[in-house]
Order: sequence, then structure tokens, then C-alpha cells
Amino acid sequence: MIVVRAPLRISFVGGGTDLPDFYHRRPGRVISTAIDKFVYVVVNRTPMIDKVTARYSITESVDQLEDLKHTRIKAALSNLNIKKNIEISSFASMPAKTGFGSSSSFSVALIKVLNAFQGIKIDQREAAEAASHLEINLLGEPIGKQDQYAASFGGFNILQFNPDESVDVSPLLIDYKKRLLLEDSLLIFYTGITRDASSVLTEQKANTNDNFQTLSEMADSVSDFADRIISGDIRGLGAMLHQGWLKKKSLASNVSNSTIDDLYNAGVSAGAWGGKILGAGGGGCVLFICPLDKKNAILESVKKVATEKSLNEFREIPVKFVQSGAEILYNGDHYHKNFV
Repeated sequence: MIVVRAPLRISFVGGGTDLPDFYHRRPGRVISTAIDKFVYVVVNRTPMIDKVTARYSITESVDQLEDLKHTRIKAALSNLNIKKNIEISSFASMPAKTGFGSSSSFSVALIKVLNAFQGIKIDQREAAEAASHLEINLLGEPIGKQDQYAASFGGFNILQFNPDESVDVSPLLIDYKKRLLLEDSLLIFYTGITRDASSVLTEQKANTNDNFQTLSEMADSVSDFADRIISGDIRGLGAMLHQGWLKKKSLASNVSNSTIDDLYNAGVSAGAWGGKILGAGGGGCVLFICPLDKKNAILESVKKVATEKSLNEFREIPVKFVQSGAEILYNGDHYHKNFV
């Protein structure tokens, strides 16, 4: 048995500039951090059972790989030429489609665990590139590459997406007290509204030419945001998030909706300095940066709107930043003795 976990992430500014329609023309940039919410993938070798078994929200057990319904697992196994005698299970700290990049975290963990299953050790960059290839090229999803790199590398990073398809990963070194203050200044709420990121990104992709200047401004804002993190300018970070959210809403018609706008406006009216929807938009989680003495008022204000909107799954999501990226937690597979 082999167990791998990969962290989820929070993306602050620059989201959307990791799409090839943009970064093929000029580099895209995103600043993000891994958080203490994880996706776990467990693989078990089954030499006496000539099947492929996948356990997630349902359980599939098939004789032929092509009969598997889970598209990511099927594509990854096919790409690595693994066709039988394997059982794969997955678990997650958060539900899917919440804006924390869980789909790509799953892909990174899956790639890493399947390579370990074959006795192959891959590094952070190889795992991120293979997960990007799986999702973008093999599955044809209209997504970018930020989530795969965030999950694989972990930590707080500036990610730059270059026209030649290379990705620069620049860790952000933050004073411990300033990092803790930023962490404490965050409020994150799960709206209970789920959405498929692909539906939002498909429209955004089609609008790239019209939005090119806006996307360029979003990419350029990353260095300023990083400087404010390092200097501890939390209020300035909130103001930048607010401006970034206004830009992000202009990229596609389904980035926001009246319910999300009402939740966001309630938080800002109660004292938040700024915020955004995590992920592509359309649902998921709302993040605010706020003064510590306003957190309770913001919580009550946003919660009131959620109650009025009958968002029964609405809740606060506490998070901490983590340094760890995708990692093998346990490898009890003795079939490949060369694995290190």
C-alpha cells in the first residue's frame, strides 16, 4: 500500500493569467499558498485480483480499464500503461468544486502515487508537469496550470507561466509574525454553492482578446501584492484583493452572481478590507481580508445573508498556511525494491 497526500491552495491575485491563451502572448503570474486541507490518494497492489478498482464517492471494479467511469483515474492509468491488479482510493478534507483547487491536487497526488506504484520517484516539477498534461492535454480541460504547481510544490509561491510552457516557481520568504498576521486576518466561508470551473473558464478563455489588458494588469499586480505581504501591509492586501475581484468579475458573465455579490457586499459593509471568490468563480468559497476586531461582525453579517438565501451548507472554513507539497506519507510496497 502507498499513501500520498497533496495540499489544497488559496490563490490571491493573478488567477486566469495561467491560461495558455494569455501566457502564450506574455507571461502570466499568480501568487498562492498551500493550506492545511489535503487530498489523499491510496494505492494497493492486488496481484490475485485481475481488476481495476476505484473507490471515491462510489466504488467501481472493472475487468477492463476502458470500462472505468472515473476519467482522471482512467486517463492516468492508461498513460502509465497500468491495466489491472490495482486498487485506488481517494479521500479529501473538503468537498469538490469549492475553489481550493482540489481537482488538480487529486491529479498531482494520483500521478505521484502511480509513479511510486511503478517504482519511479518523481520530483515536484515532474509531478506538476505530469498532472498538467493529464488534465489539459489528455482530458482536454480548459484550465490553467497554477493549481498543479501549487499542490506539488507547497508553500507560498509566485508562479510565472512562460510562453514556452515553462513555469518559474519563486518561493516567498515571509517573516513568521507577518505570515501569522495575514493568516489571522483571513475569513473564508464555504457558500454551499458548487460549480464546475470548466464552465467559467470556457467563457473566460473565449474572452481573452477582449480582456487582455485587464489580464495583463492582474499579472502585473502580483509583485506589488508580494511586496505588501513581505512588509506586512495587511490593509493594502485587502484593497488589492478588492480591486482584483472587480477585475475578475469582468472576465466572464458567470464569475459571480447575485448571491455571491450579496455575501461579498455584506462582508465589506461590516468592515472587511477586501476579498474575492476562490477559484474560477460561480460558487465555492468567499475569502475576506479584515481587521482582527471586525471578524465577528463580518461573520454575523455574512451569515445573516446566507440564512436569508437558504444556503444550508454555509460555514466558516478555518485555514493555516503549510509548507509541505505533495508527498508520500507511507510506502509499504515491497514489489519495487529500487524505489527510494
